[in-house]
Amino acid sequence: MDRSQERNREVEATVADIRAIEKREGVTRESLEKIKARLARLAARTDLFTLDDFPPPAPGGKRNSCLYRLSEDADHRFALYANAANGSYGTPAHNHTTWAVIVGIEGDELNRFYDRSAEGGVREKGQHMVRQGSGVAFLPEDLHSIHIDGRTLNFHMYGLALEQLHQREYYKPKENAWAVFPAHADIREARAAQV
Repeated sequence: MDRSQERNREVEATVADIRAIEKREGVTRESLEKIKARLARLAARTDLFTLDDFPPPAPGGKRNSCLYRLSEDADHRFALYANAANGSYGTPAHNHTTWAVIVGIEGDELNRFYDRSAEGGVREKGQHMVRQGSGVAFLPEDLHSIHIDGRTLNFHMYGLALEQLHQREYYKPKENAWAVFPAHADIREARAAQV
């Protein structure tokens, strides 16, 4: 079996286990911790997931990161991506409107966590550095931001595919206002060919 076949087999097994966790336990902080642990097992396969396999955009381009779709069910559920960044990348505080889990493969990704403030903005309540084998998990309305300085490769797993998330909100601090995220424009297809 070559590397791509083994990678596809490992992705399929991981997503099958994650489907089973959600079916058995629903979407809770506890079930998301189990999903995170299962993704960490996949992230340990650094022989199958490298920045050579999933390169970030070239330096100097319009984007500093991109997503590779590794798996997505026909109904757009259980979408797994590899997120590759070349540094100098960040997001504003935002929610997902579905559950989400991020686990590190290579490099460091700082995640900051927030609550909505009484003034209509956000108040930071903690942070976690996602790196190889560690991760973070979010319920649909949880708020976080991402901050990346160097090259990274991480898994991003969502209960519903990013193109289906039409009401994700992000905070605009200069205006002290919330807006809806536009659809993600750079998702690269990396699923195994359907036979």
